Parts: sequence; C-alpha cells; structure tokens
Amino acid sequence: MQELGQFSAPQPEKSGFSHIMLFIWDFLKVILIALAVIIPIRYFLFQPFIVSGSSMEPNFSNGQYLIIDEISYRFRQPQRGEVLVIRFPEDRKQFFIKRVLGLPGEQVKIENGRVIIFNTEHPNGAVVEEVYLSNQGLTFPHNTSLVGGKNVLTLKEDQYFMLGDNRLASSDSRDWGILKEQDIVGRVFLRALPITTFDLFDSPEYTFN
Repeated sequence: MQELGQFSAPQPEKSGFSHIMLFIWDFLKVILIALAVIIPIRYFLFQPFIVSGSSMEPNFSNGQYLIIDEISYRFRQPQRGEVLVIRFPEDRKQFFIKRVLGLPGEQVKIENGRVIIFNTEHPNGAVVEEVYLSNQGLTFPHNTSLVGGKNVLTLKEDQYFMLGDNRLASSDSRDWGILKEQDIVGRVFLRALPITTFDLFDSPEYTFN
C-alpha cells in the first residue's frame, strides 16, 4: 500500500491592500517613535529662538537662530554673564534675550556708565569689567526710581538684574526692574544660524575693580 506524504494547504497570497496597510503601519511607527524622542527634547530640554531686534548687538544680531538650554537651571542657578531667554515681566507672552549682571542677594548700582556690584566678596562695591563690551562706559540708568543716581537696587533670593549688551538701545532691568527666577526660560547654549556665526556659549570670567 502506498504511503501518503504530508499535505499542506497552499497559503493565500497577501493582497495588495494588506501590503499597503503594513507599509502605512510601519511608517506610522517611525513617526510615533520620532515624536516620542523629539517632543520631550523640544519642550523640556532644548528650544529654538530667533533673535529679534538690536538690544544684544554686537554679540547677537537680529535674525540669528539660537538653541536654548532649558535643563541646566533645574540643577544650578544662572551665573553672571550668561545670556538668557526670559519672559518679559510686564507681559509674559513676550520673550526677551538679556545678560545676567546681578545675582540673588546682591546689590546693584549704576554710576559713571558702569555697573557696580555689592556682595559678600565686595562689601564696599566693585565695578564689573565686561569683557564682551567694546565700550565699558555706556551703562546709564533709565528709570532712576529703580536704579541709578542715589538708588541702589537690592536683589532678593529669587531675583536677577538683567542688561542688554547694546546699552544705548536696550529695554532691561534699568527700565522694568528685577527679573524673577520664574520668568527664566533658559540660557543661550548654541548659535546655529547663520552658519558663519555658529558658536557655543558659556559664562565669561569676570574681574572687578
């Protein structure tokens, strides 16, 4: 008697529709994975901003594309000289770019075109040497009810004194006063565009006179 071999029924070929659905599903998986990686980076770690205006010239110019580090200040406080993107205290929907000059607990005075800092290291006050400015004598008070003249501004533990590098054309803490820590978005980490100005940023080292 002849023995019969095993018999397998032929499998139906996948239709063209099934191939399309598999392609769409694979494509969606790639998109979902990309979004899962990009969105946290975009909204919680690094964020792009474009410079608008001339208040930070000559160091930052209108139209330059910056990457903002939003994570560092969860572990440390801003340092003197760092450039921050901040929410304008009088309208938090607006964003400004300014430089940190006065730190929490310090006192700030403006005299003879210079910034003077009073702190534990300089209880009698010391003039800040700002190496990133081409002219060291152009910091004049705007609103003398805040700082300037006989007024010395005292910063609390969550307050900062901010200035634009273009001291003759900047709206900053000389106009609207202190910046609260809650209004800090992040520090300028990278200038990406235009490519000819590509640069990484860190806080400059300061000397006092």
